[in-house]
Amino acid sequence: MPDTPVIRSARAEDAGAIDGVIRAAFAATAHGYQGEADLVRMIEADGDALVSLVADAGGAIAGHVLFSRMYGEADGAALSAAGLAPVAVSPDRQGRGIGDALIRAGLDALRDRGVAMSFVLGHAAYYPRFGYSPELGARFASPFAGPHFMAMMLDSGAAWPQGGRADYAPAFGRLGQDL
Repeated sequence: MPDTPVIRSARAEDAGAIDGVIRAAFAATAHGYQGEADLVRMIEADGDALVSLVADAGGAIAGHVLFSRMYGEADGAALSAAGLAPVAVSPDRQGRGIGDALIRAGLDALRDRGVAMSFVLGHAAYYPRFGYSPELGARFASPFAGPHFMAMMLDSGAAWPQGGRADYAPAFGRLGQDL
């Protein structure tokens, strides 16, 4: 299919299109919250973006995913971790597997970088398909702890830590303050 998007690293010149995709995608949700676009800009400005990918459909950005640096520890040792947030797909392209492809490509990129774990705060019915587990997430103290806080080992053969702490990049804490 000629308009099948290609997943690639985001570039500086994509910033406006990424912002538009995120705003359109979240405006289409029940809560209509727009903080996700601001969050991406703050994470990028702080230098905390680890993996930022777009779905490029012939020069038009159809989707975006961001994985940002997380700070924490697991079983008393420093933790190399990333947080997934947000993932967005243009409303006219949703339901075509673009979000799935972006997340999977992002997780592969994190593995290539040697990141040990990824965390997400999201729908418990959606994210386990990628390997995220609420049970693993519950082992970590976090300001976002709760039933929607999930984690995954990026090496599926690695043992789960017994516990630790996971903190998202500082932009997550500033989101409401900086707007």
